[in-house]
Amino acid sequence: MYSKYAELRDKRGITDYKVSQETGVSTATLSSWKSGAYTPKADKLMKIAEFFGIGVEELLKDEGKVTA
Repeated sequence: MYSKYAELRDKRGITDYKVSQETGVSTATLSSWKSGAYTPKADKLMKIAEFFGIGVEELLKDEGKVTA
């Protein structure tokens, strides 16, 4: 799931800090998500998806599969 986020972020040439500033999701949350220690809750996933202009279901896609 993090890989889709990273792909979107990298395609736009932005940083986790920028995403954090625009969404209110802390960089610590994003770092924990990257390490696999934490999965953002639904409200935070919605903010991230909205920031990228996609639906949450698209953000949840990882290599063509939807994760639960």
